[in-house]
Amino acid sequence: MRLVALAIAALVLAAPALAGGRPSAAAIETKLVCPVCHETLDQSTSLQAQEMKVEIRKRIAQGWTEKQILDEMVANFGPGVLSTPSKHGFDLLAWVLPIGSAMAGVVVLGFGARYWTRAPAGPGPPEPAALDPEIERRIDEELERFDG
Repeated sequence: MRLVALAIAALVLAAPALAGGRPSAAAIETKLVCPVCHETLDQSTSLQAQEMKVEIRKRIAQGWTEKQILDEMVANFGPGVLSTPSKHGFDLLAWVLPIGSAMAGVVVLGFGARYWTRAPAGPGPPEPAALDPEIERRIDEELERFDG
């Protein structure tokens, strides 16, 4: 029984290593943007994108890793060739600012809603002023005449 469990654990741990052999051209093309039309390489039909796709396939055939290919493309075309910004250095702000702003907005709305629902009621409407008895009598007479 112990031997079977050990064999299953070895297969489970070895599966990612066996699957991670050669990088996929399609996967790399989704991570790169054409510098001419600014579409991802898998969607672009520009001449520059076609040349980049050929270069990617050539590098895969030479045994390059995905990271090496992406690093070469960044070296050749600059960091704007990546479809998503990196997650370190100054580019980390592209990930942190939108998420941080959204979270801050939720917190502010939560505190605002709590404040508005728990705010004490202000003074009620003002008491109507008492009418002069003469004016009140005249209004009653007019209403009787109107009802008729």
